[in-house]
Amino acid sequence: MKITYLGHASLGIEVNQVSILVDPFITGNPKASHIDINTLKADYILITHAHQDHILDVEAIAKRTDAVLISNFEIISHFEKLGLEGHPMNHGGQWDFEFGNVKYVNAIHTSSFPDGSYGGQPGGFVIEGEHKNIYIAGDTALTYDMKLIPLQTTLDLAIFPIGDNFTMGIDDAIMASDFVGCDKVLGSHYDTFGYIEIDHEEAKRKFFDKNKDLMLLDIGSSIEL
Repeated sequence: MKITYLGHASLGIEVNQVSILVDPFITGNPKASHIDINTLKADYILITHAHQDHILDVEAIAKRTDAVLISNFEIISHFEKLGLEGHPMNHGGQWDFEFGNVKYVNAIHTSSFPDGSYGGQPGGFVIEGEHKNIYIAGDTALTYDMKLIPLQTTLDLAIFPIGDNFTMGIDDAIMASDFVGCDKVLGSHYDTFGYIEIDHEEAKRKFFDKNKDLMLLDIGSSIEL
């Protein structure tokens, strides 16, 4: 399983020769100006919630690639009206896709489309594929529901928002890693704009002091599990 950080909360995942994008917000992110969305592969696009900084490039990429969208019922209904194909889910549900099992889990946040219309309830994804298990928390506060995840899935990586203000910050993300039983964390949703800028060295030190590993990847860089 290969995971590429595309800036903000956007990810590229390759598993079982299937290409997956998560929350593609690239053309609106100056820090990701070197990423060309026209070169991105996508068989599936996972969407955690409807905010613009998570859906901006969904339509353009899906129309070019014929990617199948995976999200909550409301978001899929929205994009199906635009002619895109989707697989609707809701909290607690799971489905076996060609690349592995996906479970849609709780997140504590808000969710509306850029025009203010209802975007359903936000969520995260637990993906079990290629003998590796990851948790994409999406935009969320620290929530006790995270403790349910390791009761069913042993995680190899947790992907947490760490920018604070709109989501968890560093200290809550450390606690979240305890809740989900995973000490290997990839940071997301930080530095894109002023409200969520972080001190990288301090963040890594705080995780290190708790015997945890926080990875802050350069945009376009990858890790393999």
